[in-house]
Amino acid sequence: MFLFVAGGAPGRLFYSLTKRFTDFTHVFLGVALALAPIGAWLAVKGEFVWLPMKDSALLPILLAVAVVLWLIGFDIIYALQDYEFDRRNNLHSLVVRWGPRNALTGAFLSHMIMWGVLVAFGLLSGFRLAYFTGLLIILVSLLLEHWLARWRDQKWIDVAFFRLNALISLVFLAVTVAEVMFPNFRFGR
Repeated sequence: MFLFVAGGAPGRLFYSLTKRFTDFTHVFLGVALALAPIGAWLAVKGEFVWLPMKDSALLPILLAVAVVLWLIGFDIIYALQDYEFDRRNNLHSLVVRWGPRNALTGAFLSHMIMWGVLVAFGLLSGFRLAYFTGLLIILVSLLLEHWLARWRDQKWIDVAFFRLNALISLVFLAVTVAEVMFPNFRFGR
């Protein structure tokens, strides 16, 4: 159900409905999207095993956690635009509950924990140079995203939300593919 709800118009409908009854709308959306790495892992591997580490179910779970934290962070930034509207219309979000300044702090913490989870994922996967170089680019992008979001101006939120998150996802894809395609450059394998 969550996979269906996460994509397209049904996902937007579900997200809109959660804004009527919970402040944790960002978490609901994150969990829906986080099922993708777990589902992909099951589709490829056919089962969850815990050892050996290179085939461990811990890896897609770490990716799922990273997806939830990433989405919470960037959706809070995006929800800054709706703060006044949501307050006036009695809609819920962490931005409305905590206020813009505290919500941005929460988004920042969410992104920093996400980055730490990605470090753990890379270490447990035995990734090396390409991956950790990419993680540095991702860290700088996250820091820039939060610096821009502090301005709370529509133009800067658009840059922070759309461009920097697109860069983060493309860098993560590129470095992960590079590590998988060139396994001779990994730790411990």
